[in-house]
Parts: sequence; C-alpha cells; structure tokens
Amino acid sequence: MTTSFAELGLNEQILAGVDALGFTQPTPVQAQSIPLVLEGRDLVASAQTGTGKTAAFALPALQRIMGLSPDAAPEPPAAQPPAEEAPAEQAAAAPKRRRRRRRKPAAVQGSGAPAQPLALVVTPTRELAQQIERVVTTVCEHTGQRSVIVMGGAKFDRQLKALAQGCDLLVATPGRLIDLMEHHHVDLQSVRVLVLDEADRMLDMGFWPSVRRILQALPAKRQNLLFSATIPPSIKGTIDAMLTDPATVEIARVGETADTVEEHLCPVTQGQKTQLLQALVQSGGAEPGAALERILVFCRTKHRVDDVSKTLKAAGLSVEVMHADRPQRARDKALERFREGKVQLLVATDVMSRGIDVSGIDAVVNFDVPMDPEDYVHRIGRTGRAGATGHAYTFVAPDEITPLREIEYFTKKLIPIWDLEGFAYDSGRIVPNPTRSTAKPTRTMFSGSKSRRGFGGPSSGRFGRHY
Repeated sequence: MTTSFAELGLNEQILAGVDALGFTQPTPVQAQSIPLVLEGRDLVASAQTGTGKTAAFALPALQRIMGLSPDAAPEPPAAQPPAEEAPAEQAAAAPKRRRRRRRKPAAVQGSGAPAQPLALVVTPTRELAQQIERVVTTVCEHTGQRSVIVMGGAKFDRQLKALAQGCDLLVATPGRLIDLMEHHHVDLQSVRVLVLDEADRMLDMGFWPSVRRILQALPAKRQNLLFSATIPPSIKGTIDAMLTDPATVEIARVGETADTVEEHLCPVTQGQKTQLLQALVQSGGAEPGAALERILVFCRTKHRVDDVSKTLKAAGLSVEVMHADRPQRARDKALERFREGKVQLLVATDVMSRGIDVSGIDAVVNFDVPMDPEDYVHRIGRTGRAGATGHAYTFVAPDEITPLREIEYFTKKLIPIWDLEGFAYDSGRIVPNPTRSTAKPTRTMFSGSKSRRGFGGPSSGRFGRHY
C-alpha cells in the first residue's frame, strides 16, 4: 500500500510543493490517479468531494509539462494569414482596436505573441478556478513554472498582463477563455495536458457548446483528464468520443454520498421553510444545543437566494449571499467572511455546490430540493469534510416530491425523516412513506392508469399526508 507521495513517482520539485501544501499522505484518489497521469494515460476519475481531486491532477500535470516549451508541443500553432491579407471588415475595425490598446498597460501592449500554455484546466465556476490556482501556485513556487488564472468578473487587462509574463499552466472558466481565444491572446495549440474539472457539469448541455469550442482549438494529440464527484451515464458517449483508451479511477460509485455526512429529510410546506430554517439555526438541529457556526444554505434561483437572505437578516441573523449576479469582489468577500466565521449563514445557488473547500461547515441546508440529483451529492459534500461529521438537511415541500424521489433513486438510499422537536408543522406537508422503494419504477404505456398506492388519506395525524 502506498504510504507517501514519493512512491507515486513525483520528482523532488513537485514533492517540495507537496510539503508546502501541508500534505503528508496521498488520499485514495491521489494514490490511484497520479501514477496513471504520469504514464500519460487519459483518465476518468470520480471521487467524493473533499478527497483531494485538485492535487490528483495538478501535481502530475505540472510534472508532465516540466522542461517543455511551446516549440516542443506535438503540433505547431495554426498558421495565421499575413497582415496584408486580413479581411476588409477586420481592417475597418483596426482604429477601434488601437483605441482599446492605448488603455492597456505598457507590459501588455508590448507583448505581440499570444500565450501558449502547455497545460489547461477548465472549471465551471470562478471560485473553483481560484481554489485550483492557489494549489498550483504553491507548487509552481518550487518548480519554477508559471500558472495564470483567467475568469469572468476579474479585470481583463490584469489577466492579459499575467499572460504576457509567461504561462505554463492555465486555469480558466470557459467564457473568459473563449474571449481571450477570440482576441488572439491565448493559443491552445501547444497544450499537452487538458483537465476538465467537475467534468459532469462541463459536459452537460449548459456548458457543452463552450467546451466544444475549446476542444476544437486544442491539438488532436493531447492527454485528457476528467475529474468529478459524479460521472453520470448521460455523458458516457461524450467521454468515449473525447478520450483514447482511458484509465478509470472510481473511489465511490455513482451517486454515493460521503459517510461522514448525516442526512435528514425535513417535510415542510413552502410557506414554513424560512421559519423552519430559523428554528433549526437557533436549536442546533439534530444535536440540540450545538453551536452551528457555519451553515451553507442552497436555494434553486438567484431571486430565491436574495429573498431568503433578506428574511434571515430581518430576523437578526448574520448572512452573506453568493450567486452569479453578484460582482466578483462581493463574491470573494462573502466567501472569505464565511470562511473566517464572521457570518453564520451563507445563502447560495449551486455556484457554491462544487469543489469549494471551506473547512468547518457544520451543516448544509437544501432550502430547495435540487432538480438535478448529482447536485444533491455535490451540495451535501460541502460538509463532513476532512473526516469531520457534518449534517445535511433537505427541506421538501409537497411540490418537490418528484425531484426528491429522483435523488433517492440516484443515491439508492432513503433520506431519513427528521422533525425538529417543538416546531408546529402545517398539516398540509407531505411526509414520506417509510416503506417507499429506492428502485425507480419501470414505466409502461399503461402506468398512468395504476392506482396511487402508498399514500395516506387527508388526515394522517400530525405528519400530514404521506407518499
């Protein structure tokens, strides 16, 4: 059994970076993935959140490109047309481009050639990009390499200046990367190693058009690394088309949740959700009297986040907000205040559900049941990290039964029902039948005419209706 990073094949410079990160022993996903990446294999790796996936791809990727230069890449950059043959509409736009260049720093203005990174990490959110960059930067201080982060919400000129100083590994969100490619500030033809972080989200329909454009700009010969907490069957066809004879590392089966998280299902009506959340915070939840210092609350939409946060603030609770419409500076500040324990609750959309490493989150509350079962796994994985026990509370209203059942089919386990002692629940809530199945029923052309079994009548005692 591997007991040290040195046994994985990492060189002295990378190992010095590992020490600087404070890592002592590799996690299972690191121990299995790093040797495969160093061999040059394409890889699909799935592991529960909080298991060290960032280091599992960053460490070997940096070693793979060490000592290389863009000139040594497998395929040369695509030929550019001579300046005199530029299209007429491009020439007509030249004065406008000159005015923009005069506003850029001198260091950027003097750098003619686009940046040619040797490794590229693409990730769906700005917070994830920043987290990856922190790990990579620490290691690069010991390898002599340069990493650059490009993402939306940050100053364009500042990122151009960083690219002009050289870039071995580029960490990027899709939108900003495409902007830089279109303006010829980044050339991806020298990329040797591509990493798709949170691959299930990067390859779904929302991100796929942008990711496809990025893939088309890469050389055909490259190493592909796909990492995520979940790799659903729905993206298998895309993965098969992208990768060549990939190795697979599966630390947890699809849909498996961390055993350090105690899950609780809280049946409630929509109108009582905010009251229940306030009572939960005040009581300590499943551990009465416990101090819930950091609570991460997930809502389905940005408007919902704003509404819930306003109500909680009016009740005297310390709250920060995180969603895509917030300026990047405000998002950074909210996350930092939450990390430092200066606010008790962070109310967020699923922008916070993936990969964000905040230690000491006592509880996750699914104020709204997520529509995507994979998002449930990612959400509750924000607590119970680094071996600590965490709690996840899912508030389910009568109109959210269908997505709840999809989660239970996906995880193949029932979420235990939990009631807050002393809370006066409305009679209109729906409480699960404890004998419900985790096997998804097979639909037939006559299934709609079947009787609805497993439901209680309108008066089912204090628990309301059952399903």
